[in-house]
Amino acid sequence: MKNDNAEKRTTRTRKPGIHAWLSTMTIATVLCPGTLIAAEDTANERPGRQSEWAPFARGGYVHQFDSDLEGGGDFDVDRFFLEAGVTYSMGPRRRVSFSVGGGTDRYDFSGGVGLADEPWGRIDQLRFSVPVTWGFDEQWTLFAIPTLRYYGESGAGDAATAGALGGVSYRFNDSLTIGPGIGVFSQLEDSVNVLPILIIDWKITDRLALETGRGLGATQGPGLTLNYRLSETWSLGLGGRYESLRFRLDDEGQAPDGVGEDRSIPLYVSATYSRGRDLRISAVTGMKINGELRLEDASGRLLARDDYGSTPFLGATFDLRF
Repeated sequence: MKNDNAEKRTTRTRKPGIHAWLSTMTIATVLCPGTLIAAEDTANERPGRQSEWAPFARGGYVHQFDSDLEGGGDFDVDRFFLEAGVTYSMGPRRRVSFSVGGGTDRYDFSGGVGLADEPWGRIDQLRFSVPVTWGFDEQWTLFAIPTLRYYGESGAGDAATAGALGGVSYRFNDSLTIGPGIGVFSQLEDSVNVLPILIIDWKITDRLALETGRGLGATQGPGLTLNYRLSETWSLGLGGRYESLRFRLDDEGQAPDGVGEDRSIPLYVSATYSRGRDLRISAVTGMKINGELRLEDASGRLLARDDYGSTPFLGATFDLRF
């Protein structure tokens, strides 16, 4: 465990590194899981669709195996998430969606001292978002995604944050869509996070594509994914993303009303089964690297931090459209 009681701040300045690079190279929609618009631009549209309501549901589960803390002890995590909503389409690439999602991250600490001594347990989240997509013509598309989110231990006080992202994409041809954007998000006891965004959907060949990585609750965080289509129904993926989970703690424990944070870079492979545009099921496995846990007091002052070693994880997600 690393202690740093002398560290105080009202704003945080982080040195650029691989985390910042990964964040810059991806769409921030995956910070708001379940609202990835660029990659879903055609997935929500069926031939002949004009104005209509279309419900959807998606969810995910990931188990992170025992992670050894540098200061002693270990922990594992089970992450669950479920989201449902409805999309109103107003023609090609023009729509608005309303979605509500909730989930739980269950941390189980054992052995050791400091951060291994159960700094937190079950973390609950609730999220509401309103993604909007507006296609001006065959090339230009505007998107905006305002989001409200609660993320904290059961019984925690102020655990709400808000944010929005927006941007534009340009379709050069059937193989390449790319564009810039920006995300602005409030953070618990920290300065506002401003994140540059890159949207990319690049069909390198008929089977190989580079896309902005999708996140869904348990696997949230910006990333890039290289997908290879095996057949009409099966595909394989190779990807990575930066993941930062920041949540409010309850009024008990080592840091009453404080803030916990779990940072890492998950690298993963996936196998996905798709049945047209209506059903997608994925199995995901991989390794988390550069893991770090942070514990802060109610004013955001760092109390302790601890690195954890490379850790395998295993999970599954589904996406269902009606």
